[in-house]
Amino acid sequence: MIVRTGLTGPFPRPEPLVAATRDLDRGRASPEAVEEVFARTEADVAALERRLGLDWVTGGYLRWADPFRPFAETWEGFTVGPLTRWFQTNTFFRQPILHAPPARVPGAIAGWLPPAARQDPAHGGALLPGPYTFAGLLDNRSGETPEALVHRLGRLFADEVRELAATGLATFEFSEPLLVDRPPEGALAEAVVAAYRSIHDASDGATTFVWTYGASAVAAFPLLDRLPVTAVGVDLAETDWEEIPATSERRGLGLGILDPRTTLVEDPAEVTRIVRALNERRRPTQFLLGPGGPLDLLPWEPATQKVHLLAAARQALQDGNGGRR
Repeated sequence: MIVRTGLTGPFPRPEPLVAATRDLDRGRASPEAVEEVFARTEADVAALERRLGLDWVTGGYLRWADPFRPFAETWEGFTVGPLTRWFQTNTFFRQPILHAPPARVPGAIAGWLPPAARQDPAHGGALLPGPYTFAGLLDNRSGETPEALVHRLGRLFADEVRELAATGLATFEFSEPLLVDRPPEGALAEAVVAAYRSIHDASDGATTFVWTYGASAVAAFPLLDRLPVTAVGVDLAETDWEEIPATSERRGLGLGILDPRTTLVEDPAEVTRIVRALNERRRPTQFLLGPGGPLDLLPWEPATQKVHLLAAARQALQDGNGGRR
C-alpha cells in the first residue's frame, strides 16, 4: 500500500500575519514590514510540512486571497468582481468576471507560487482551481457556452501545467468542490473529461489529482472514475466511505481525513481502519491523505494540531504494512 500525505488547500493565516495585513490596509504598517511577516510565516508552514514528512510542500498559499484571484488578476479577459459567499461557509471570494474568452499570460502564475514550491519544485505542490469549478463560479459574460468554457480552461491549465512541470514541479492538485456540489451531466460532463485529458497530456509524468469537498462525492464517482488523473480525492466529513464504490479503474484515491469544520482532532486508529477497508474494496494504486477541504476555515493553532494526524496515520499504516510506503 502506497500512502502519500500533504495539504490539499490553503493553510490559515496566524494572528500576527492577520494583524500585519490589517495594519497595512489602515496605513499603520509598511509593505516591507508585511512582506517580512509573510515570508516568515510561509517558511514556518513549509518547515512544518517538511518536519511531518509530507510528500508535497505548499508553503500554505497564504498570499492567495481566494483560489481564483491570481488568475482573475493576471489572465487576459478577466476583471475582479464582487465579494461572493464561498458555498455554504462564512468565507468569501471575489467573483471573477469574464468579459472575453480567457487567455493565460506565460509566467504569471509561476510568480504567485509560494517560495517553497519555487525553490524546491521537485517536492513542491501546486494548488490550482479545477476548470469545472472555475467555470461554474465565475460571472461569464464572454459569450462562450459552459461546455466551451470548461474545454478552454482545461487547455489553459494544461499549458500552465506544462510550463510549471518544465521547472521541475511534480505535483498538481485541482480543487473541484463544484463537481460534487453540482455534478455535471451530458455534454458538460464530457467537457470536464476532455479538460482533464488536456491536463494529463501536458503533465509529462507529474502527479495530478482532483480534490473534491463540501458535499458527498458518491453520486459523482461515475464521472470521477473517468478522469485521466493520478488520483481523485473526497471529503470524508461529507462522503460516507462505506458508499464509495469499487472500481476496475487503476488510479489513486485521495481521502480528506481532516475535517476543517471542527477543531476536534481525528482518531488515527479510525483513519487506518477506513484506509485498509477501502484498500480491500478499490485496490487503488496509492492513497493520498490530506485535509477534506481548505484548513483556512480554522484558526492557526487548531489547524497545526490537526495536520499532525497526517504523519501519524501514515506511520500507523506503514507499521501495519511491513514498513512499505
